[in-house]
Amino acid sequence: MSGNCLILLDSSDAMPIYEQFEIQIPSDTAEGQAIQEKIIAAMEAAEFSPRDVFGMRLALEEGLVNAIKHGNRMDPDKRVRIACTVSDVIASIEIEDEGPGFDWNDVPDPTAEENLDRPCGRGIMLMRAFMSKVEYNDSGNKVLLEKLRVTPDETAS
Repeated sequence: MSGNCLILLDSSDAMPIYEQFEIQIPSDTAEGQAIQEKIIAAMEAAEFSPRDVFGMRLALEEGLVNAIKHGNRMDPDKRVRIACTVSDVIASIEIEDEGPGFDWNDVPDPTAEENLDRPCGRGIMLMRAFMSKVEYNDSGNKVLLEKLRVTPDETAS
């Protein structure tokens, strides 16, 4: 481990925590960008691979923009809640908006021939491709993004 980071020990499993917070931000993409950078910095401090960091950056961008623009419809009176934990082995982010939600099962497959020229669904597809786990709540206004650390041995195979 390198850098100057505060390492907290989570008593439940004694793994070093590089970042842990819960925050509510206004429906403002600049605020979302600042939170994204905080999470990425924690992953870099925890020495996640560049591929893992890239994937999380992409997934966070999609998740935060979806919450702000599509969920809250840029309403300045609505908030986005972000809960984050970055440890040695996992980065776990929960993003929840105050919008009505959506059914992610109804999002068209962006790789289907009839959808190749349509932009919808690509963000969800990319999040699923880069994250270890992507889960939505029943109402579709909260997403959980998890990225397990990939070890150098796993990337070689």
